[in-house]
Amino acid sequence: MKKVAIGIVLAAVVAIAGTAYFKQDNGIAPYRTAKVEKGEIVDAIAATGNINAVTTVSVGSQVSGTIQQIFVDFNSRVAKGQVIALIDPRLLDAAVVQALANVNNAKASLEKAQVGVIDTERTNRRNRELVKDGFVAQADVDSSQTAWEQALAQKRSAEAALQQAEGGLRVSQTNLEYATIRSPVEGTVISRNVDVGQTVAASFQTPTLFSIAQDLTKMQVDTNVDESDIGRAVLGQTVTFTVDAWPEKTFTGEVAQVRNSPIVTQNVVTYNVVVRVDNRELLLKPGMTANVSIEVKKFKDVLKIPNAALRYRPTAKGTETESAGKRQGNGKTKEAGGQSVYLLGKNGKPVPVRVKAGVSNGTFTVLEEGNLKEGDLLVTGESQGKKAAGGATPPGMGMGGLR
Repeated sequence: MKKVAIGIVLAAVVAIAGTAYFKQDNGIAPYRTAKVEKGEIVDAIAATGNINAVTTVSVGSQVSGTIQQIFVDFNSRVAKGQVIALIDPRLLDAAVVQALANVNNAKASLEKAQVGVIDTERTNRRNRELVKDGFVAQADVDSSQTAWEQALAQKRSAEAALQQAEGGLRVSQTNLEYATIRSPVEGTVISRNVDVGQTVAASFQTPTLFSIAQDLTKMQVDTNVDESDIGRAVLGQTVTFTVDAWPEKTFTGEVAQVRNSPIVTQNVVTYNVVVRVDNRELLLKPGMTANVSIEVKKFKDVLKIPNAALRYRPTAKGTETESAGKRQGNGKTKEAGGQSVYLLGKNGKPVPVRVKAGVSNGTFTVLEEGNLKEGDLLVTGESQGKKAAGGATPPGMGMGGLR
């Protein structure tokens, strides 16, 4: 009798729990829904890119040597022609002195050659006068003529040597000037790659000492647009983008260039679309990653279907299959091609509606054809409570509950 009493009590407890469970489940809506809305949808190209200054100048060195002084640092504002670094000029000074000595030597050689020309010319003239009276032989005249012509050639050679020496002097002076590194543009130093005491070698290629952004108030975004979307990108399109540094702020720009050179990375082809951006507030910095949306076309005052409704497919039995056109009450049914969405009927069951979807922005899709109107409830999913009521075992009613 005691076991029977315990069994009766357990059965009563299980019955009460099951009743409470089903009552709770009945209070849960069996379907999740979303409304058909009317508004704006933007057809856009999604891409990523990096923010860069419109003009960035790499300042290098044309001469080799040791960095003696540096006058600027990161973020320094510089003017055009301002001295920003100095290479040890002692060897270059010595080269200038040597070149100057070569010039002076060439000038002396030229003066000597000029004296030789005058002397041989005088001798040749005198011999020509004397040969008429027979005081000198014709061979002496010929020799003096040859000497004079040789002196002229030596003078021309001395003049060329002087020009060569002067050219060497200009090269040495120019190299000495190159030891003083000046900014070629007005802007901001965004990179400094050398320190005092470091040796730079300009034998094979020009080393980059500084990078100077000419104007940080005007930036550009170099985006990578997939080859499937590049045909829709044209000059002048409005662009919006965000950066991680300012996640709540949306920046705007304009397509300034669509480059034809492909960028191939692991067999993926993209193209660089350059977007010009106004950066007067100096919030954007070179190198930032931008999540870009290039506006192709804007659709205003259109019906929008939630994308979740387009993905939904019913799993429960009893879904109505009647045409949604009858619900309008006007006797007209408009058949739409494409795919089906499910309208929540008056009896609480999904009713299939054929629709033709248009452009999507990732959350909503333009309704091109279909018997839907603003405010209609479309099924986007089924609640978990509905699934439990359709055959799941309520808590406490399994076989283990009677043990």
